[in-house]
Amino acid sequence: MDLTAFYAAIKQQQISITVGLMYVLSRAANEIPEFRYRIQSGEVFEYEVVHPSATIMSKANLFGFSTIEFSRDFPTFATRAAEEIARVKESPDLTDPELIDNLLFMSAIPWVSFTSFMHPIHLTPIDSIPRFAWGKFFREGKTLKMPLSVQAHHALMDGFHMGRYYELVQDHFDHPNNYL
Repeated sequence: MDLTAFYAAIKQQQISITVGLMYVLSRAANEIPEFRYRIQSGEVFEYEVVHPSATIMSKANLFGFSTIEFSRDFPTFATRAAEEIARVKESPDLTDPELIDNLLFMSAIPWVSFTSFMHPIHLTPIDSIPRFAWGKFFREGKTLKMPLSVQAHHALMDGFHMGRYYELVQDHFDHPNNYL
């Protein structure tokens, strides 16, 4: 993914890159119905909104789970995200939240730039929560790039929907002033 314009806008506004990335990935997912679909008791259910749930590293290099209520309004989302990230950094917890699936699982892996990534999933009960991972930024000429992996349940979406998702994310990265 080309982050050039997005990264410049984030830095200029002194916004956390993690918060900005979670927002863009969540916003694009919420714009495509298939990313809001979940399999529940053998039936397909569509949520109106899905929310990012990310692993956050504490000061002691421990990880904790966080869930941030998504808002299309970036300042509202950024405030919620900053508060939740600060809370988890102080008191990391790996306890699974109650069994809800209106989430988008997100992981940052800023130490490596990868070409593929696989998340663990539960087979019983059926786990249909999309998973996102982004890696270390790198320069390619004058372009700042970032690897992005998206894993989703193939019964709910296929390549068309995934392609649309990547197009939307790139469009958001290319035009950050439209929403930041």
